[in-house]
Amino acid sequence: MGPSPWGPTRAATTGVKRAAPATHRIHMDPPVGRVRFAPVKSAWLWTMILTGAVGAVVATPRALAVAVVLHVITLCIGHSVGLHRGIIHRSYRASRIVLGVLAYLAVLTGLGGPLTWIRMHAVRDYWQNQPACPAYLGYRHSLARDFVWNLHCKFQTFDDRADARLPAGLFNDPWLRFLELTWSLHVLLLALVIAVVASPAAAATIVGTRTAAALLGHWFITYAAHRWGTQPHVTPGAAESGTNVWVLGVLSFGEGFHNHHHAFPRSARMGRAPHELDLGWLTVRAMCALGLARDVRS
Repeated sequence: MGPSPWGPTRAATTGVKRAAPATHRIHMDPPVGRVRFAPVKSAWLWTMILTGAVGAVVATPRALAVAVVLHVITLCIGHSVGLHRGIIHRSYRASRIVLGVLAYLAVLTGLGGPLTWIRMHAVRDYWQNQPACPAYLGYRHSLARDFVWNLHCKFQTFDDRADARLPAGLFNDPWLRFLELTWSLHVLLLALVIAVVASPAAAATIVGTRTAAALLGHWFITYAAHRWGTQPHVTPGAAESGTNVWVLGVLSFGEGFHNHHHAFPRSARMGRAPHELDLGWLTVRAMCALGLARDVRS
């Protein structure tokens, strides 16, 4: 995961308009892929939901505190800063060791394998920036349908044209390939260690409850940040420009300021205004201060 050439930056227009209602969005549904039920993905979700429900009932203050700390470390530092801003968008440069550690923290979120996330992100980015976008990626449907589609199914593309958006050689990286094959084992191993060191109840809270919250929270924020909120930037020629939802932006370490991200995808900063608290951006700045990151795009 060493340095790779920066990709082109998409220009953005600015304005002060709110997100257009779903009925005003493009309703073309090009035959570029199909939605298929993913039994393993669905089983993982409900295993974590049921385990997490038990963990919430038996939670102790100490277990909850550990779960919150791990939530911030894995989702903010690992997933948002490491996988999303660092590896996918290359919004800053860091050593292979630093990026490798961040990728491992992203795996411990329990959200899935890194290469699966990277490829789906490329597909989403590609089609949302086209005049016509498949319904699965266009968020013109209800919250209930999105719950089924995005948490229980996968979108299988008919071709790999979206992969051209990815840095060359990314899918040949041995560390990412290893994490892709074994990501769930690392989550389960963490649960086993906690169960042995503390208790099974603590493992249910720290791993089950935290992972269920991450899965459901990430899904809901992604949906909300394409349907509700403000839209100061409209990307020319794109079917979807995203929206900013302030409270979700703060809670998601900057990810909920999604319209900013659509407008400035190469930027490590998602919260653009002073009141848009972006803990992911503050983390990147801290990494720079510690000499762990450089060449940050803001």
